[in-house]
Amino acid sequence: QVHLVESGGGSVQAGDSLRLSCAVSGRTISDYGMGWFRQAPGKERESVALITWSGGSTYYADFVKGRFTISGDNAKNMVYLQMNSLKPEDTGVYYCAAARNKYTIVAVAVGYDYWGQGTQVTVSS
Repeated sequence: QVHLVESGGGSVQAGDSLRLSCAVSGRTISDYGMGWFRQAPGKERESVALITWSGGSTYYADFVKGRFTISGDNAKNMVYLQMNSLKPEDTGVYYCAAARNKYTIVAVAVGYDYWGQGTQVTVSS
């Protein structure tokens, strides 16, 4: 079993930066495909940034390319999402997720097996 706990959300102004953290316990992050998703009120959960260490791949949604970076620390078993140049449309609950498929990027929520509880990010203009 894998347990994920997000932290680092908050309320910021447009143009600010935040770094989200996901603490992973139970297994090592390299055993999974890892990802960040977000969900705004009234909208479906959407993929933001995904990574597979075994596959050596990353994926970024078009709306975050050049602004967000996903990374991990295997020694600490942590996954991060650095978010720069935040926009009001980035507002939502951000979730960390793990997929047993550790070789192929899976860009849809149904492909992920474990989820954190989410952390709120609010960006005001």
